[in-house]
Amino acid sequence: MSPAPKAQLNILDLVPVLDGGTAGEAIASTVDIARHAEKWGYQRYWMAEHHNMRGVASSSTAVLIGHVADQTETIRVGAGGIMLPNHAPYVVAEQFGTLATIHPGRIDLGLGRAPGTDPFTTRALRRNEAAAMNFAGEVEELIGYLGDPDPDAKVRAIPGEGTHVPIWILGSSHGGAQVAAALGLPYSFASHFAPAALMSALEVYRSRFTPSTEPGGLDAPRSMAGVNVMVADTTAEAERLFTSVLQRFHGIVTGRRTGLPEPQGDIASLMGQWSPAERQAVSEMTRVSLVGTPDEVRDGLAGFVEATGVDEVIVTCGAHDHEDRLRSYELLADAWS
Repeated sequence: MSPAPKAQLNILDLVPVLDGGTAGEAIASTVDIARHAEKWGYQRYWMAEHHNMRGVASSSTAVLIGHVADQTETIRVGAGGIMLPNHAPYVVAEQFGTLATIHPGRIDLGLGRAPGTDPFTTRALRRNEAAAMNFAGEVEELIGYLGDPDPDAKVRAIPGEGTHVPIWILGSSHGGAQVAAALGLPYSFASHFAPAALMSALEVYRSRFTPSTEPGGLDAPRSMAGVNVMVADTTAEAERLFTSVLQRFHGIVTGRRTGLPEPQGDIASLMGQWSPAERQAVSEMTRVSLVGTPDEVRDGLAGFVEATGVDEVIVTCGAHDHEDRLRSYELLADAWS
């Protein structure tokens, strides 16, 4: 085999609650995977903010990041991401400044501008709709709180100021790419569930990138993209395990969200039970997915890196059983190295 492209390998853990399982079990699984991922050479371990979802246990993302960082030693732990319009930038600065003070050099802060939930929960979060329209301004405000201490500032984040927590801009469209480019920040694209604008968003980011001299800013673009993976000893077994992921996406498409389902049969027989529109929607959402043996997934991932030019990839595995998820990440790490 040819050498893998030089792209950093990271994990995005959606902290899935199994169908019939508990949030406590999901969090315990996350901690165990993070500990193993650290040993296997993964560089970042990110979790994402979601609300009011029976199948996801990462709603209090900052708390969970602290818990995982407490249970690991060297791997970077972060948010992929915090949905900034749900929060006051000052509160996020205090939270992540505290995390960075406890775990110096290990905390990442990815920021998105979607609510990460439904309209009813958006209102329960007391989200300010105008905040999403001023996403760039709120990012700059947050960066200011985490920047060099200013004794004359009327409002200071303590802990927070001087920590310069690394900030990534997340997105699934051109909006986030434009913000990341304008502020000279790294950019991560959510191609693991919304791949349609992947290539055009990366082009927008790179073509409009403005170098930043601010702490945490970049002198050249740095990009990451998400990929669904399922790795097993045989292709047939990987495809069987991936039916859990397909069922989860089908639940999103049909509005019938549950915990992460058990695998069923194989991909063809599962998708044959759905309407043509449902099959098309699920296929489009999961287009950036690699399912197969270690060599197959490794080669697919290498091709993805070459085609997109990303500097890092962040993979997520939705296997139902904890041991299958662990095994998938281990096989990929071995193949990628």
